[in-house]
Formats: sequence, structure tokens, C-alpha cells
Amino acid sequence: MNSTASPTPWWSALSALKRDRLFWLLLLVLAALTLAQPQKLGDYPSLVDWPTMAALTALLALTQAVESSGALSRLGRWLVARLSTERVAAMGLVTASALLSTLLTNDVALFVIVPLTLGLCRISSLPATKLIVFEALAVNAGSALTPIGNPQNLFLWQLSQVSFAEFTWHMTPLVAVLFTLLLGLTALVFRRTPLNVTAPDLAPALDRPLLGVALALYGPFLWATDRGDAAWGCAVVVGVLLLMRPRVLARVDWGLLLVFALMFIDLRLIAGLDAVRGAMRSLGLADPQKLYAVGIAASQLISNVPATIALAEYSRDWRVMAYAVNVGGFGVVVGSLANLIALRMAADARAWLSFHLYAVPCLLVAGAVGYGLLFAEHLPGP
Repeated sequence: MNSTASPTPWWSALSALKRDRLFWLLLLVLAALTLAQPQKLGDYPSLVDWPTMAALTALLALTQAVESSGALSRLGRWLVARLSTERVAAMGLVTASALLSTLLTNDVALFVIVPLTLGLCRISSLPATKLIVFEALAVNAGSALTPIGNPQNLFLWQLSQVSFAEFTWHMTPLVAVLFTLLLGLTALVFRRTPLNVTAPDLAPALDRPLLGVALALYGPFLWATDRGDAAWGCAVVVGVLLLMRPRVLARVDWGLLLVFALMFIDLRLIAGLDAVRGAMRSLGLADPQKLYAVGIAASQLISNVPATIALAEYSRDWRVMAYAVNVGGFGVVVGSLANLIALRMAADARAWLSFHLYAVPCLLVAGAVGYGLLFAEHLPGP
């Protein structure tokens, strides 16, 4: 037996989880919360949003199937032959990320774009980490446009009972300004140097049966999820891939799913603390300007989806909350779960520092833009 054989995908995933600082931080927080409130231990399973977990599991499996088929690598080679410079490629990927996120949600857009980006970067001189950071920023900006662009918008849309068009119209000024600024930043950061293709002749074999099954499963899965049957959709996806290509499932980032489950439990336990509830009641959220500031700040602490759910207990001003929690997706990595997905898929420890280098200034700019659009009459005159 060859002792130098490469580790199995399962063992590689376990090794990556052992090095995941966020996983250990969440586990430490959960241990502290359990010691403080041991009577809530039996409630932990109910704190996890299982439909979301099922949808995420199926999406990860389908994305891995498409990547394992070799299709994304081949598409990357096709694109790199038609993109002239690093800047053109970056602006194209950023634009695609933002547009996809308006209808496919920010998470799904990343599941499509990031593997494509990684495949493209493997055969060119494009900087993978920097591109993925900007794609994360792009989906945060683009997904803010529509009620179905991200989970917090979907929740606020149901809360407000307004039409799809009215919600989108309200968000259009914010998204238009943020996306224009992001495109400008992309043009400034990425160079006009020609792309350097390093391995143009090593295209991988295309697994057509795997690609065909993965693409065929996408539509029924999304239909089932839209009907509220994400668990059944997930079961079908996993079952088909288990029968057809079990090694694809072994390559799924199961550690990311565990991190998501821990985040649901930790954040909901924290939001339910009496001290947290008391603090929220004392913040004067009837004032729209205070609601806006608290929405941004809360997103930085507990992520924008839990922040939205928490704020809705104290206010029904969906217009202000929608701006606040979408702006709050920028800043620190926990501001949006999409940030976590992007950085996990980047698989580069430097990505965390690079993300904050750009995301924190973006938060400051986005916060000012949102405030100006919402409260223009309160700004000091010339």
C-alpha cells in the first residue's frame, strides 16, 4: 500500500475544520451559553433553521457536482481566452455576481460564481482571493435590490405586505449608488495588465452524465424549495448523487454546514437573553435614525438576518430596517452569512484580512449613502 497517497476528501474536510478559527469560536461561545443556561440544551435543535440548512446542503452538493464534472474549469478556459485584461475580467465577474444575486439570492450567486472564479484563476494570472472578496461585496450590494435577493429582504417583504415592485423601487436608489461605487473601486484596484494563461492545453475531461444530472436537478430543487419543501428537494439531490457519484458528496464542505448550524444556535440564544432584550427596549427604536444605526450595528454583532428578526420585535418600519440590515452586510465578516460562504470557499487564510481591508471602508461609505437617502431632510444645509 502506498503510504504517500493523498488523503480522502472526508479526511481533508475534517482537517480543514480543525484549523477553522470561526468554528472553534462558535463552539466556545456555545459552551459558555450552555453553562449559563443548561435548561435550554434541549431547545438547541429547534434553534436551527432546518429548511435553510436543507437548501444549503443541496446547493453545496449541486455546486460540487458541477465543479467535479469539469464544466466550470472548461468554462473558465473559454472565458479567459476572451477577456483581455485583469480589470475587464474583475468587472465582469463583479457585475455577474451582483446580477445573479438579485434573483438567485446572494448565497446561490456565490455558489455559482466562486467555483467558476477558482477554475479561471487556476489557468490564469488572476488573483483569486481578491476577486472572491469583491464578489462577496457585489452580492451584498446586488441582493439588496429585490425581496428575494437575500433572507432578510424576504422576511421584511412578508412583514411589510407591500408588492414586489414597491419593495424593489424603495431599494433601487441604495443599490444603484452602491453598485456604481463598487464598480469604480473594482476598476481602481484591479490592473489593466493582460491575462497570463499558464495552462491552456490541460483542459480536464468533461463528465457529461454528472453535469447533466446536476443541471437537471437544479430546477426541481428550486421549485421544491420555493414551495416550502426544501427537505424533500435536498433528499432527492443527495440521494441521486449518492447513487451516481458518492465521491462528489465526500467533497462537499460539510464543515460549513456545521458552522452554519452553530451560528443559528449561538445567535438565537444570545438574542433571547433577558439582558439583550432589555437593552433593545432601551434603545428608542421608534426613532427612525436610531433604528437605522442600531440595525447596522446589530448586523455587525449577530449578522443581518438575526438582526432583522430581532428588530422586527420592536419596530414595523420596514423601509428603514431594509436599508440598515443590507448596509450592515458590509463591515465585519459576520455582517452577512454570504461573507462567510465566500471566504470559506476561497480557502485562503489571507482572505479574511483582505475582506476586512475593503469591507470596513465599504460599510462606512454605504452607511453614509443610506443615511443620506433615508434622511436627506435632516442633513445640514450648505
